[in-house]
Amino acid sequence: MDHRDSEAETERGHVDHNKGYEHMLEEQPLSENEENGKDELTSLSKKEEEEEERRKQLVDLQYGVDDTPPWYTTAVLGLQHFLLMFSGVLAIPLILAGPLCVHSSEALTRLISTIFFVSGLVTLLQCTFGVRLPIVQGGTFSFLLPTFALLDVRGPCIPYNPVNATVVEEREAEEFWHSRMTEIQGVIILASFVQMLLGCTGAIGLLLRFIGPLTIAPTIGLIGLTLFDVAKVHMSTNWAIGFLTFGLITVFSQLLNKVQIPLPGGKRFPIFMLFPIIISIIIVWVLCAILTACNIFTDDPNAYGYAARTDIKNDALVESPWFIFPYPGQWGVPTVTVAGFLGMVAGVMASVIESIGDYYACARLSGSPPPPPHAVNRGIFMEGVGCLLAGLWGTGNGTTSYSENIGAIGLTKVGSRVVVQACAVVLMLVGLFGKLNALFATIPEPIVGGVLAVTFSMVCAVGFSNLQFVDLNSSRNLFILGISLFLGLTVPNYIKETEGAIDTRSEQLNQILTVLLSTNMFVGGAVGMILDNAISGTDEERGIVKWIRAAGDDPSDKRNRYSPIYHLPYVMKWLEEWRWTKRIPISPTFRGFRLRRRKKSSRNNNGDL
Repeated sequence: MDHRDSEAETERGHVDHNKGYEHMLEEQPLSENEENGKDELTSLSKKEEEEEERRKQLVDLQYGVDDTPPWYTTAVLGLQHFLLMFSGVLAIPLILAGPLCVHSSEALTRLISTIFFVSGLVTLLQCTFGVRLPIVQGGTFSFLLPTFALLDVRGPCIPYNPVNATVVEEREAEEFWHSRMTEIQGVIILASFVQMLLGCTGAIGLLLRFIGPLTIAPTIGLIGLTLFDVAKVHMSTNWAIGFLTFGLITVFSQLLNKVQIPLPGGKRFPIFMLFPIIISIIIVWVLCAILTACNIFTDDPNAYGYAARTDIKNDALVESPWFIFPYPGQWGVPTVTVAGFLGMVAGVMASVIESIGDYYACARLSGSPPPPPHAVNRGIFMEGVGCLLAGLWGTGNGTTSYSENIGAIGLTKVGSRVVVQACAVVLMLVGLFGKLNALFATIPEPIVGGVLAVTFSMVCAVGFSNLQFVDLNSSRNLFILGISLFLGLTVPNYIKETEGAIDTRSEQLNQILTVLLSTNMFVGGAVGMILDNAISGTDEERGIVKWIRAAGDDPSDKRNRYSPIYHLPYVMKWLEEWRWTKRIPISPTFRGFRLRRRKKSSRNNNGDL
């Protein structure tokens, strides 16, 4: 966003002084006296400028990251975020149930409740202590391929018929699927320490030095492009219902977004701007219920349109228990295999790259400056903590950032952190109350598809909006963008469609490369980053100057070093007082690692890593 145009002349001097992208990202150390003097002389003006810039940045938002909407608005918006991610979270245990050999509907219900509860817990931790952006955490498809590979090694499920099974057979079936689950738990727990290590050591933050608009654009853009197929699969179960949902969201969010309903006391409420998704879901859900009651939709499960019925999952609603209490170790003691661990590490790396793109997209849509290295480090570290918790509780999966919820911020113009924290509470409640879990599961599939079509489109558009900073008249930039998109789309498709596409004569290495190269955003982002740094080009041509200027991330301006949006709650006073925290990569006071260079021409030069 061009919220710093008014300070362009001042910032031009900063940029010209710091030639090269790496130098612009480095922080030149100041002596303690210089820092204190500068702070004392300009503290008031800095606060005023910071607040003014923030107001400019949030001009298109109803609520910014640090804003708190009224409690009733927060509750409904939190529910709206929950409905967006519900199908994605629910799909993972349903996909895993077969390979895990889950033997009963009661066991599946507990597995579903577990992943909802853990997703809510990790979302709350990420929003409060992690990257501190309004970003939702949930199960990740990146872990499915190594999970399937590990379960294939263990062999097929044992024969089991729940209709006439004896008590002994039922116990054997339960122990069998528990043993498969505990092995998945073990490798996820071990892989989570790798992710936490990447975050807490600052290794991910160092990677950001090589990331610019030509890396971010294909990475985020490919997230949306790749997920279009997911939306299509859901919508195609009943195109009429899917497009009706899609159309209503479009009308409410784009055509009626200025309409406000009157409230007592002379106030007016922008209902369509804030709740376009949940209003659309309710309208189409009620319509589907009426058409189901009138028997307009076919009752043949194999016929087109059947998925639009609202009574498909009524049995689950009746049979589900009222209360479920997931707890760590509920399936048994986790076990570990080396092959499974290496494969899961590949899933972690793919998830990390995707999450970095999500952080940038979320920051842009929520009116926040791009996340600084310490925030990205902390976000990846917290996702590692989330995978650890998922392994301990036994979801059969890890956690990652959800792109569809980021798209919702662009539609509703609400980037409040509190709203996503409310969504986290809803997730945990659904995990604890089995009836709630089953109720939301009755939302027809084409409605979910219509919602996902809009939100994934927003994610894709946000990714490509980063190209506004790049010189698109440059053949260099067009080449990098085109090659990144081409390889990001074709290589993963080839890997998925071609059996044995990767053969290195090492099963573990095959598994790792297959997971990484079948992830579109990893391939596209990696190609974009390598080419953008390898092919010569000026900072102006690459979009670095405008990107840094628009982000307010000029390192020579002390006011812009650390946005208060990314400050940790409760502890900032002590972090700012303790000098040693400046060396901790996940601390908001982190200044980077410094090395003292050798003397050159009788002068000492200090540089940041």
